[in-house]
Amino acid sequence: MKRIAIVLVSTLSLSAYTQEGKDSSTLDPVEVRAVRASATAPFAKTNIGKKEIARQNLGQDLPFLLNQTPSVVASSDAGNGVGYTGIRIRGTDATRINITLNGIPYNDAESQGSFFVNLPDFASSVSSIQVQRGVGTSTNGAGAFGATINLSTNEVNREPYAAINNSYGSFNTWKNTVMAGSGLINGHITTDIRLSRISSDGYIDRASSDLKSFYFSTAYLSGKTDLRLNIFSGKEKTYQAWNGVSEADLKTNRTVNYSGMEKPGEPYDNEVDNYQQDHYQLFLTRRFSSRLSFNTAFFLTRGRGYYEQYKAEQDYADYNLPYATKGRDTIFTTDLVRRLWLDNYFYGNTFSLQFNGDKTGLVLGGALTRYDGDHFGEVIWASQRLTARNEWYRTDAYKTDLNLYAKWQQNLSATLQVFADMQYRGLSYDLDGFRNNPNLFIRNSYHFFNPKLGLSYHRGSWLAYASYSIGNKEPNRDDFEAGQRQQPKPERLYDTEAGLEYKTARSSWGANLYYMLYRDQLVLSGKINDVGAYTRTNIPKSYRLGIELQGSAVVNSWLRASANLTLSRNRISDFTEYIDDYDNGGQQSKFYPESDISFSPAITGAATVTLAPVKALSVDLLSKYVSEQYLDNTGSEERKLDAYFVQDLRLIYSKGKGWLKNADFIVQVNNILNRKYEANGYTFSYIYNGAFTTENYYYPMAGINWMTGINLRF
Repeated sequence: MKRIAIVLVSTLSLSAYTQEGKDSSTLDPVEVRAVRASATAPFAKTNIGKKEIARQNLGQDLPFLLNQTPSVVASSDAGNGVGYTGIRIRGTDATRINITLNGIPYNDAESQGSFFVNLPDFASSVSSIQVQRGVGTSTNGAGAFGATINLSTNEVNREPYAAINNSYGSFNTWKNTVMAGSGLINGHITTDIRLSRISSDGYIDRASSDLKSFYFSTAYLSGKTDLRLNIFSGKEKTYQAWNGVSEADLKTNRTVNYSGMEKPGEPYDNEVDNYQQDHYQLFLTRRFSSRLSFNTAFFLTRGRGYYEQYKAEQDYADYNLPYATKGRDTIFTTDLVRRLWLDNYFYGNTFSLQFNGDKTGLVLGGALTRYDGDHFGEVIWASQRLTARNEWYRTDAYKTDLNLYAKWQQNLSATLQVFADMQYRGLSYDLDGFRNNPNLFIRNSYHFFNPKLGLSYHRGSWLAYASYSIGNKEPNRDDFEAGQRQQPKPERLYDTEAGLEYKTARSSWGANLYYMLYRDQLVLSGKINDVGAYTRTNIPKSYRLGIELQGSAVVNSWLRASANLTLSRNRISDFTEYIDDYDNGGQQSKFYPESDISFSPAITGAATVTLAPVKALSVDLLSKYVSEQYLDNTGSEERKLDAYFVQDLRLIYSKGKGWLKNADFIVQVNNILNRKYEANGYTFSYIYNGAFTTENYYYPMAGINWMTGINLRF
C-alpha cells in the first residue's frame, strides 16, 4: 500500500505586470496567499483557475489534470488515469514534490509520497492550483526538490448554488458529483458541501476502482476575523495493478494483470487496496489592520486501511506460525491470504504573521506537526491449519517536524524587488522496526537551514528574475532499513533559476533556465545492504540542467493557443550498479563515470489549440510529447521507455438561461491516434546459469478511449 508545508510569500500587488497578468493570489484567502508565490516572485510557477480545472475534470486523477503544465509526466497503474496515478516534474518523483491542501501538508510523513487516490474528485472542490517548479519557497513537511503544488478550496461563493455533474466513458468509467452552497448568508456565514463517486473497470485487466468522497466547509467571515472549518474524506477500493506488464507480454497481452494470479485457477478476486483518509482543518484569520494579519490552522489527517494479497507456498515460520502436520509428515508451506495494514494520525498547527507595506512585505511563521503510525500484518486465511486470524508483525513509527521561517520582499525601486527567505527545519524519526526486520530500531534527527534569495525586475508587461535556493530533504522510511553503518545521509539541492516573461491581455511568453545540483541524492542502485534490503543509496553528485519555454496567444475571437517545451540534461556522476549473482552468490558491480538519471526525459512538451466556431461551442486539441526515459540510472538502451506523442480532443457546449445558470455538455476522446505507449515502468537484472538477464516491466496506457459529461449548475 503506497501512502502519505506552509510557504509564505508576500502578495503585494506592486506593478502593472501583476495587474496585466491578472494574478489571482490577490483574491485568495490569507492562508492560501501564505503558500503561494506572487506574480513577481523570482520562481518558476503556473497558476490554474477554477474554470480550467472544470473543463478537464471528467474523473481522472490530479496528475492528469496537470498533464499540460510544463515539465510534467503523468502515469497510471490502471492505464486510464483513474485509481493509482503518478506524477513527475522535471524528472523528480512524487516523494520530492511538496503537496499542500489549503496550506496544510498532504505528503505522507514516512514515504513522503502523495497518493491522490485517497482524494477522489477533490478537484471538484478546488478553486485554484499553483505549481512552483524547483525548490520554490519554503514549505512545511516533505522537502520540495522537484516542485510544490498547492490546491485551494477556501474560496467564498457569495451566491447560493447547486450543481450536478455526471460523466461516463470507456472501461465503464462513471463519475457522479452533487454540490451545493448557501452563498453568503447575512454577509457572514457560508457553507459548501459535495458528494462524489467514481468507479471504473480500468484499462488493465481487473484494475477496477471504487472511489467515494465528501467535502464540507463552513465559515464565519467578518471584517476583522474569519473562522473556517473543513471536513473532507476519501475512501478507495482498487484492485491492485502495481506489478506492471513484462516486456514479453507487452507485445501480445498488454492488459494482463499478474495480481491475484498466485491463486490456482481463477485470479484471487479480492486482491485489493482498501483505504480511507479523513481530513479535519480549522482556520483562524485575524486582520489587525489593512497591513497586518495573522493566520493559524489546526489539522488532523486520519488514515487507515490495508492491502490484501493471496500468497502461494508461504513458509509458516515467516508468519510466526507453527508448522502443520499430517500424520507423521510435517507441512512447511501453505497458501494464505494476508492483509498489510496502516493505521495513522497526522496532526499539527501552522501559523503566519504577515505584514504588507507600501514597499515591504514580511512574513514570520512556522509549523509543528506530528505523525503517529502503526504498521501491522494479519494472516486471515490459510489453506491448512489456521483457526483464527494471526498478526505476525506490528511496528510503530513516529515523526515530529518543526520549522520556523522569515520571508522578506522589498521594493528597491518602482521596478526592482529583492526577495529573501530563511527557514530552519528540525525533525526526528523514531521507527520501531520494519516488517522484514522487526528488531531494527531507528532513532534519527536532522537540522536543516534552507535559504533562498532572489531579484525581480518588472516594467510594464515584462518580468525578469533570478533566484538561488538551497533545499535539504530527509530520507524516506524505506531508506532507513539498513544497519547502523549504512544509514543514509540527507539530500541537498542547490537550485539556480533565471527567467524572462512577457504578458499582455492577448499574448504571453516566457523562458526559465534552471540548474539543479544535488549532493547525496538517494537513488536505487540494486545494492543489498547488510540487513538484506534493496534500499536507495546516496550518490555524491548529480544535476539537472534545463530550459522551460512557454507561450500563449489569443489569435482572434475564435482561436487561441498555448504551448510549453522543456529541454533538459539530467546526469549522475560516478554511479555504481549492483547485480545479483545467483551462480556464485553475492553481487557483481559495474561503474559508470556518467549516466542519465532515471525517468528524466530530455524533452517534454505540451500544446493546446482551442477553436470557438460559435459562441457556445469550444473545441480543444491537446497534444503531449515525452522523449525516451531510462528505467534505471545506467542509461542502457535495453532498459528504457520509448518516446511517445499523444493527442486528445475535447468538445464543450455551454448554455445557460434563467434558473439554469449553466449547462456544460462535454465529449473528450483521449489518445485519438490510438498510440501504444507506456509512461512508467521498472527493471531489474541478475546473473543466472552464466547468463546476464534483464527483466523490464511496464505500465501500459490505454489506446483510444472516451468520456462524456453533463455538468449542470443552478
